[in-house]
Amino acid sequence: MTVARLVSLGNVVIDLVMRIDALPEHGSDVIADSASITPGGAFNTLVAAARQGLPTVYAGAHGTGPFGDLARQALGREGIGVALSPVPDRDTGFDVALVDATAERTFVTSVGAEGQLAFGSFAFRPDDAIHISGYGLLHPVNREAILSLALPGTVFYDPGPLGPDTGDLAIDWWSGNAREATLATGIDDALEAAAVLATRVRRGAIVRLGAGGCILADPMPQIIPGFAVEAVDLNGAGDAHVGGFIAALATGLSPADAARRANAVAAIAVTRHGPADSPTAAETDAFLASAGLAS
Repeated sequence: MTVARLVSLGNVVIDLVMRIDALPEHGSDVIADSASITPGGAFNTLVAAARQGLPTVYAGAHGTGPFGDLARQALGREGIGVALSPVPDRDTGFDVALVDATAERTFVTSVGAEGQLAFGSFAFRPDDAIHISGYGLLHPVNREAILSLALPGTVFYDPGPLGPDTGDLAIDWWSGNAREATLATGIDDALEAAAVLATRVRRGAIVRLGAGGCILADPMPQIIPGFAVEAVDLNGAGDAHVGGFIAALATGLSPADAARRANAVAAIAVTRHGPADSPTAAETDAFLASAGLAS
């Protein structure tokens, strides 16, 4: 597999992140300890890959308005290309992300321009890694646009918690967490679910296990151990893992070594506040070296 560029068809949205001790009871109110406004969604995956050194392009939809402006500015700061023109008369959507004292996050999303995908003249290349999110396929306009494509590159699918059936989409790599693997297969055992998912795609499957690392089914499942860290924010950890895995494969690493490096990228990310705090390649190299592993 040759990968020279990551192209994401996912949704860049704006995260309104509030940190609280615990979710409020029904009908009650709590005061947030802190709050921030930052791009999220596919932005996190793109940032993770870009900071590992892989050229990246956002080929999803984005809006006309303050949230759309914020998303484009953030993409530009990270050196991420924007392929499409803004959707007129509709702003980029947003979500409210509640991060509790356990570092777990809960979302409520309002869909905006990112649900109105139209590719126009954008040209995909055979050496593209094409990132598709379940959030993208969730929106009917996006689903029709994506499924109508004859994608020439290597397709990575991340279902997310709302990822629907993928239809006739030809997938090379499936990457999701254990709950998503169970929803996709009906199998509670993560190893068994990974093995089944690997039979449905052209290359293999990754099932993320949080602090436990991940399962790589290529096609036989094996556990790639994670790293012990003190997590402060799990928001964006899965996105960081996906971006780190794609970028590692692009450097020529084997899937097992790429999965190990993706575990390191995600481990560093959860020690930092914010959904798009993935490490650079140099930071990842140093982390792996401190764990006694070659980068």
